[in-house]
Amino acid sequence: MPKENFNDTIAAISTPTGEGGIGIVRLSGPQALIVAGKIFVAASKEDPADFKSYTVHYGRVIDQGKVIDEVILTLMRKPRSYTREDVVEINCHGGIVALRKVLDLVLEKGCRLASPGEFTRRAFLNGRIDLAQAEAVIDIIRAKTDSALKVGMEQLRGGLSQEISKIRQGVLDILVHLEASIDFPEEGIREEGGATIALRLEEVAAQLHKLLESASRGRIFREGLRVVICGKPNVGKSSLLNALLKKERSIVTSVAGTTRDTIEEMIDIKGIPVRVVDTAGILKPRNLIEKKAVHRAKMQVAVADLILILFDANHKLDIADRRLIRTVKKRASIAIINKIDLKVRIEKKEIFRQFSKVIELSAKSAKNINLLEDALCDLVYQGRLSSQELMLVSNLRHIQALKDAEKLVVEAKHAAAAKFSPELTAQNLKDACVYLDQILGKSFSAEILDKIFADFCIGK
Repeated sequence: MPKENFNDTIAAISTPTGEGGIGIVRLSGPQALIVAGKIFVAASKEDPADFKSYTVHYGRVIDQGKVIDEVILTLMRKPRSYTREDVVEINCHGGIVALRKVLDLVLEKGCRLASPGEFTRRAFLNGRIDLAQAEAVIDIIRAKTDSALKVGMEQLRGGLSQEISKIRQGVLDILVHLEASIDFPEEGIREEGGATIALRLEEVAAQLHKLLESASRGRIFREGLRVVICGKPNVGKSSLLNALLKKERSIVTSVAGTTRDTIEEMIDIKGIPVRVVDTAGILKPRNLIEKKAVHRAKMQVAVADLILILFDANHKLDIADRRLIRTVKKRASIAIINKIDLKVRIEKKEIFRQFSKVIELSAKSAKNINLLEDALCDLVYQGRLSSQELMLVSNLRHIQALKDAEKLVVEAKHAAAAKFSPELTAQNLKDACVYLDQILGKSFSAEILDKIFADFCIGK
């Protein structure tokens, strides 16, 4: 957003388009009340400029004497508002025509259409939230499960920011003492020994590492665990997808090769967003269509977080099964012996020997599906993280900045332990602080802000 436009009053529709009970047009900026006064006639006949903060008023939006809509107007005066500016929200009837007419009217009377994420951007620039908290807003909007929502809310509350600020302060405490001993030796400030500094920096590095350890789980809550179902044709892949969804999504027949393309669905499994992909049976293709289907299936397997490899309990292992085993052996995978409601002919001992996790189930009857759901949860929580401990790093920008900061702190620790020049240790710590500051938004560029807020919807 150009600097010269920061004092503009902005407006946007802040609710999803389409039919609904209500729709909201939001205004923020120095002219918000003035613009509201030009279009809103309160039932009480009061001027919006006289409204008290945090009050709600019934009235009509009027354009040239014509009633556009009956509305409820809510006012939040600066600085106690989302943007720390005067904010007006006009609650209209939820049809797009009424909303668009009200929005066009406020734009005509002096507002500018908000750019994507501009309300949240102003909240950050005005100091209401830091940059990590601002980024949490989009995670909350996009949350697919209750746990994902809680992760976003914890970050918006400031849990991650507080942890990073605490680590940053630890780095600064060491840095301040180092620089004081370098710059003012005549003041008698004692320089701590290299071993002591190295020990303190080891504690800081451990704190950074602990945060980074949560990144894989944080990414799962943010983007979903990508699980790909693979196997030969007619082993029950589509039935398994339907059983996990608890509804019929994939067509299931006794004809091998019914699924010709990948089918993807997001599932909430005990609070974990799981993106399940059902693929075509992997076999030696007989024609061009099967060749493309198998190629797509292999592409999905290549990018999966977890592979569910299915075997038919009613048939012995063959060359195709063993080829699949070799393909996924070094990947995170769970072997599933399906169709246990039929006569079991498969060599189970061989499968248990090849895979650390094996589940026997019937996708058709959903028998033991709960065991698979439990296994997916164990994979995410790894026996260490409960669904209540949700202070996780989930943002790729944060992860990279933490990695860079950790690397510099470790380098500073080695420099101090080796009794190198204290200036070298100090410079590494200054650079580490820069990366931590980037997460919190203490240092930023317009380019970074543009990239972050480009993913936001216009009304947020």
